[in-house]
Amino acid sequence: MQSLWMLFASFMFAVMGVCVKLASVEFSTSELVLYRGVVGVMTLATLIKMQGGSFRTSMPGAHLWRGVIGVISLWLWYYSIGELPLATAMTLNYMSPIWIAAWLFAMGWWHAKGDVKWPLMLAVGCSFIGVTLLLRPAFDANLLTPALIALGSSMITAMAYMQVRKLGLAGEPENRVVFYFTVMNLLAGIVGVLITGGSEGPAWHPITSWRSGLLLLAIGVCATSAQIAMTRAYRLGNTLVVANLQYTGIVFSSVWGVLVFGDVFDWHSWAGIAIILASGMAATFYNTRNTERGKAIANTDPIASEV
Repeated sequence: MQSLWMLFASFMFAVMGVCVKLASVEFSTSELVLYRGVVGVMTLATLIKMQGGSFRTSMPGAHLWRGVIGVISLWLWYYSIGELPLATAMTLNYMSPIWIAAWLFAMGWWHAKGDVKWPLMLAVGCSFIGVTLLLRPAFDANLLTPALIALGSSMITAMAYMQVRKLGLAGEPENRVVFYFTVMNLLAGIVGVLITGGSEGPAWHPITSWRSGLLLLAIGVCATSAQIAMTRAYRLGNTLVVANLQYTGIVFSSVWGVLVFGDVFDWHSWAGIAIILASGMAATFYNTRNTERGKAIANTDPIASEV
């Protein structure tokens, strides 16, 4: 189930990306972030109330930190997409699992636990090779600054994912974690609309058609469901396995590119997709058969183990 939660999250993020690409013709980045926050806050607030949950938390500082670094990484990534070739920006952003693996390796070495999962780290590295084959990024020397910004975005994203796992292990429900993150998205979107408007007032584009409204709604729904699934995956699963499976988002995005935008792939692209899928399955197999946590989950009723 841990793997399925991350696969679902990757799929929904890919759908969200399609909707963002289609809606970006009519709306600014700030507006897309704003509408994503509006839909997310309303959906999660309703869901929390229906389930009898509470908005009260004993970790407000941790939620604030997760929201701030999450929003910063989001804005940096959007900036890099505007300045870099799309393939380069996406490849650099997908380096966040590599930073997670490096962090876990450093912690294992520092504490001398000898608990470094080398096969999992190898799977993460192979996945990044697959991403590189699929996207074949390249940028000119004069784009070094935006490339470094994209790289910084991936590092901050890794910090955000580790904070998500920390909140999950501390007992924070997924809905509450994602709720406070969407609140930060909403506030960041409002500030962005006000700032980008300049002296002429807020940069606001009205919703003029059903198509536009449905696209904005889909962005919010897909982003919210993906965030919940990702949070649950990080809370229940092995960090490196979950991080590795994030690469499947590239596969889903590539498929949508063929179906919706008519993208054409050569053998490099298909080889990259094959490597990504193979490394994800290998990491999941290793975790299930060779770690104590994986064996326990494999031999336990999934509902009981989740409870």
